[in-house]
This record gives sequence, structure tokens and C-alpha cells, in this order.
Amino acid sequence: MAHESLQARLERYDKPVDMLRNGPHKLFSLAYARQHSNWRDEQAAWMQTAVLFDQSNHMNETYIKGPDVVRLLSDTGINSFAKFGRNKAKQFMVCGYDGNLIGTCVLFGLEDGEVSLVGPSACANWVQYQAEIGGYDVEITWDRRTADSDAPRRTYRYEIEGPLAKNILEKAHGGPLPEMKFFGMSEFTLGGAPVRALKHTMAGAPGDDNMGLEIWGPVEDAQRCLEALLTAGEEFGLVRGGALAYYSSGIESGYLSQPVPAIYTDERMKAYREWLPGDGYEAKFSIGGSFASDDLEDYYRTPWDMDYGHILKFDHDFIGREALEAVKDEPHSRKVWLRWNDDDVTRVIRSSLFDPRGTGAKFLDYPLSRYARVQFDQVLAHDELVGISTLCGYTVNVGGFFSLAMVDQETAVDGKEVTVVWGEENGGTGKLGVEQHVQFEIRATVSTKTLVG
Repeated sequence: MAHESLQARLERYDKPVDMLRNGPHKLFSLAYARQHSNWRDEQAAWMQTAVLFDQSNHMNETYIKGPDVVRLLSDTGINSFAKFGRNKAKQFMVCGYDGNLIGTCVLFGLEDGEVSLVGPSACANWVQYQAEIGGYDVEITWDRRTADSDAPRRTYRYEIEGPLAKNILEKAHGGPLPEMKFFGMSEFTLGGAPVRALKHTMAGAPGDDNMGLEIWGPVEDAQRCLEALLTAGEEFGLVRGGALAYYSSGIESGYLSQPVPAIYTDERMKAYREWLPGDGYEAKFSIGGSFASDDLEDYYRTPWDMDYGHILKFDHDFIGREALEAVKDEPHSRKVWLRWNDDDVTRVIRSSLFDPRGTGAKFLDYPLSRYARVQFDQVLAHDELVGISTLCGYTVNVGGFFSLAMVDQETAVDGKEVTVVWGEENGGTGKLGVEQHVQFEIRATVSTKTLVG
């Protein structure tokens, strides 16, 4: 149904959670080359030398321009905009009326009165909807990810990470780079081509020795910039990274991925669900894992739960503010890393490969072990649910399997032993990437700090 709305699609299911957990969703797709050499060397590079990722294809870029840009962003985002402007960037996030997260993305201040939102489309969809119903004086233009559009991309985007990244960048630039603070932006040239850059870390351990820059410019300059980086990187052991290394990198650095958009159940969201298409991001969104609930709201999360409490500012009015203020003093989950027990992981892998179908464990893929858009695995302590394990996988830098988790305050203690339940209930849900299996328990150790560095 080409013109079916999200609301109409939801009405074909008994409960909203059935569509997201038990619908025939395909496996999470990788938008570009899986490996350039091999994912082990590519992972090691961001800790030892430097790795270069091509991010030009897998993210949407939404351009918003006009006199009401900042007012629109301030009215929808939980971030403060008191000092926002050109060459400023933010991890931008929006909430529903209930204070739960709809989505996150990166916001770039391009010019006065012009910004771009880069990432999955949940944030930009909500912002565009509010712009339309609120009468904001803005113009919105989408540059959709390659998988969703036949049109050529407007910009290229590269990410370079690692202890020798600065050496490579300065050689490609021909001199010292401008000083940048974390999540600061700057402009310079690479191989003579003008570029803009954002300083952040999406791989390895954050810090000055492990510099990370996201670099972009007009697509016409993509090859020129790439060649400048690769040529400069030859001396320093630069390694090109593929999708497997890229998507596993965020687990090391602490990126919890996207929230389940808090839009499916609130009656105040019905008009929005009628506005959204029935074949878009929110309709294709999938949830996997051993945490099973008939109430989709059990999968919603607040900014605090996802370690974004430091971004939330009550210095302005925004959608969801009243609900968030009402719970700001309540206990919230904490983000931690879980180092999985090697023996238990080996037992799961052996069972998934060699036990008869239906009696074996859920296949544990690697280096990235996700089999849905978001992972929600139970974390138990003494058989009691104490949190949720999310992104999981393997990196050579950790030397084992591990995951990011959201756990209660009492569990967020270094060295605490917990159990991750791997696999889904009743032999597995209807997602196409889920084979018939049984659940297994994996012991894990809590760490409040990254497992590398």
C-alpha cells in the first residue's frame, strides 16, 4: 500500500509491539562495503594507527533554512540553544509529549539560519512535522541515504579515528590544523579542497591521543579528499574500514544507538502517526532480544536512561519538558559496559552451530551481533531483572564479546556479576533474521568505563 500511513499499518496488528517485535523484518542492512581488508585489522587500526570510514551513504541529511530555524529546534529539542550558531554542533535529540525519546541525530550549524540534521530520520521527521503544523518560516530539504533514493548525494562524509589521525590530517592539509574542542567544528583544506570537520570519537577510547574527525564537503570533491587522506596515510599505516568495523566501533566508545521512537502509543501522537508513511523508518523499526513485554511503552527510554542527561537543559520550553521535569529527581538507569564470559560465549556459539535446529542457541554473529534495529536483552542479577543489554558484539581491542547496557543504579558497580539472557522467547519471534532457537544465559561483568584504552 504505497500511500498507507503508519497509523493504518499499526491498526493491522492487535498491539503496536507486535509490529515491531514480531513483524517479518529483515536483518539490519549494511550500507557499504563490509570489509576493505578484514574487520580484525580494521578494528585494531583505530587503537594502533588510524582508520578511515566512508559515511557518505548510510545517513540521511536534512537541511533546514530560514529565519525560524533556531526557534523550531529550540521548541522541539531538549538541547540548549543559548550559544548556538555557525560552526556549532550538537548531539540533538527530541522527545514526545510523555518525555520519552523519539530519536537522536547530529545537528550541524552551517550558516546563520541554516543547519543540517544527520542520522536516522526519526528526529528530522518530527522536526518537519512540527514545522508544518506550527507554521514556522523554514524551508526543509532532504538528502536521503543512498538505499532510499536514486538521486546522487549532495555531500560526501568521511570519518578518521586513531592516535595517528592528527599526523595524517596535518600532512594532507599541509600544516597544523585549527584548534577544536570536543564536538567543535572547523574549516580547512585537504589536498587543496575545502572541508568542514566535527571533532568527536566514534571508535576506541576518547581522548586527545585518539583523535576523531568527521569530515565533509560537496560530493564533487569526494575523490580529491579521499586521495589526499590515503596518500598522507601511507606513511602512518592508515587502514580503510568497512561496515562491519564501523558498526562495531560504537560499542567500544559507548554509543547506545537509537531509542525506540516514543510515538506508537500516545493518543496525542495519532495525527503524527497519520502523517508518517507506512513504509518509512518508524514502520520498519524492529526490536529484538530476550526482553519481552506486551506493552510497547516498556521499551521507551528517557534521555537519562541513554546517558544523555547532561544534554537535557530546562532553560527553554520544548515538547516533553513538563513530563521530564516531573521525573528529573527519580532514579534513572545508568549506561555501563558488560564484558561477556568467554566460556559462556563459546557454549552459545557451539550450540548455535552444532545442535539440532530448534534446540540450539540463537546464532551469535560477529563482530556485530545485532539482529534488529535495537536490541533489548534481559540483564539479571540473582534472577531479578536489573537492566537491558543493547548493542553487542566483538572487537579485537577488547578481545572478547561485550555489550552496552542500561542498568539500575545499584547494578552500575565495577566488577559486579550479572547474567545476559541471549535469544528470544518461545523459540523466537517472526523477524526474518531469527531462526528457531532456545534461550541461553551468558555471565557478564559490569564496567562503568570503556573496556579499551
